[in-house]
Amino acid sequence: MNSTRLPGKNILPFNGHPLAWRICQTLLNCHRVDEIYIFCSDEKIMNYVPPSPRLIFRQRSKNLDGDEVTMHEVYDSFFSEVNADIYVAALATAPFISADAIDQGIKAIAEEGYDSSLSVRRMQTFAWYNNRPLNFSTSRVPRTQELAPLYIETCGFYAFRREVWLQHHRRTGTNPCFVEVSLREAVDIDTPEDYQFAQMIAHEQ
Repeated sequence: MNSTRLPGKNILPFNGHPLAWRICQTLLNCHRVDEIYIFCSDEKIMNYVPPSPRLIFRQRSKNLDGDEVTMHEVYDSFFSEVNADIYVAALATAPFISADAIDQGIKAIAEEGYDSSLSVRRMQTFAWYNNRPLNFSTSRVPRTQELAPLYIETCGFYAFRREVWLQHHRRTGTNPCFVEVSLREAVDIDTPEDYQFAQMIAHEQ
């Protein structure tokens, strides 16, 4: 409910509803999600999500609301209270992530032998890191279609088995499945500019 760079971002108006409404509706449309929890210290958040008995409010400590609190602390608190085989962390700041992508990520874990999954954007372009080429050699510049692709996390969703968190204390395991999403699905709202850009895309629907 609080954010430094974009105050109140989870409940900002977005295409006719609060931003938090959108990700909840997406999760309600998922075929492989059994339970959906709204983990928040303020029950008023339920005024900003769809009225559905499948959305369960779980009050978290106000100590987890500070700007210095890490997501690891939030996850630890939630997992100590709610037991599940597979967890899906879905954020309100990814308004265009699809139910199909989330279902695909869960299926990869439940049926295909992966221990985790996450939404990624596949990029096949010339990339540099620390002033050095990351996926090509400057002595032989290849065609773009010959470049090794890069996979960028989109923060649309993260899914993982409980054991991944207990053993590694992270949301990606040793055998993650990359669920490739479109440029539109990859949009993540973190700044006022991101919010304006996402609204432009929503209005083009």
